[in-house]
Amino acid sequence: MNDVPLRRERSSLTGFAINRLDRREDLRNKPDAVTALRHRSDTLIAAVAGETPILNRVDGEKLSVWFSHGETEMLGPAQEEIFLGMAEDGSPRFGRLLDRALAETLKERPELVVTDLRSVALKRLVPEDEVGPLGEAKAVLDWHARHRFCAQCGGQTVAGTSGWRRECTACGALHFPRTDPVVIMLVTRGESCLLARQARFAPGMYSCIAGFVEPGETLEDAVRRESWEEAGLRVGTVRYVASQPWPFPSSIMVGCIAEALGDEITLDMTELEAGRWFPRDEVLQMLDGRHPDGLACPQHIAIANTLVRAWALEGERI
Repeated sequence: MNDVPLRRERSSLTGFAINRLDRREDLRNKPDAVTALRHRSDTLIAAVAGETPILNRVDGEKLSVWFSHGETEMLGPAQEEIFLGMAEDGSPRFGRLLDRALAETLKERPELVVTDLRSVALKRLVPEDEVGPLGEAKAVLDWHARHRFCAQCGGQTVAGTSGWRRECTACGALHFPRTDPVVIMLVTRGESCLLARQARFAPGMYSCIAGFVEPGETLEDAVRRESWEEAGLRVGTVRYVASQPWPFPSSIMVGCIAEALGDEITLDMTELEAGRWFPRDEVLQMLDGRHPDGLACPQHIAIANTLVRAWALEGERI
């Protein structure tokens, strides 16, 4: 567990990044110890129905991701359960996967709020330090739901190591939760930066370009490849700025600033519908919500927002 103040890192300003749980990897292979933790009176559990978080209305008003033993049992039977770690106050934390069909049923209960994970973070529905553990739980539980069978032999798999691996009952192969690296880059040229949009974006929203890291390439080369493929821009220097866990379903966003070697943009119109150079003054208007054409940058939970602010407001350069 890292004791460095989180606020000193740009990564901590992104959604799902603040997670103060001590994950206690040393306990995962000690089922008796984890079982004892599971049955403590101060244990709290986060619940996800399929991909949908279930929020608890505490004291009739405040929302929380955490449920007590009894409250969790009233939600429905667990399909999987994982040990998330220990909170700062020493209480154990677990995550529970419920049948996705329960999401609709649970919406009818007034003491619960059933909504998507993105909305939980974007609308700040729960305390900030609960969003990261919820993202952790959702990502690992979603992995369990997608890996019921062995990729090696097709045999059925079962959860092990307190929910942090799956074991094939046929060939004995071990499978572990994966995190897919994605590079997201703010390509700059002097006092302008490249912003683009996909058709699925909200009207007027422009963001950084991004793409998955492929086998056999460095993060820097992934930035260079994606910049060329999506915008026809050759990129020289690449510098890391911040990262963000992104549980949709399970990625790590690696944020970089990159220096374009030319001005001419050729967009890949199968990936993007628009994109251009934005001067710094115009970006500041977008961040402030005062762009004359109603153009905007991504909202606070996205690492793209962190990258744009680092460049436009904080003077970050190559």
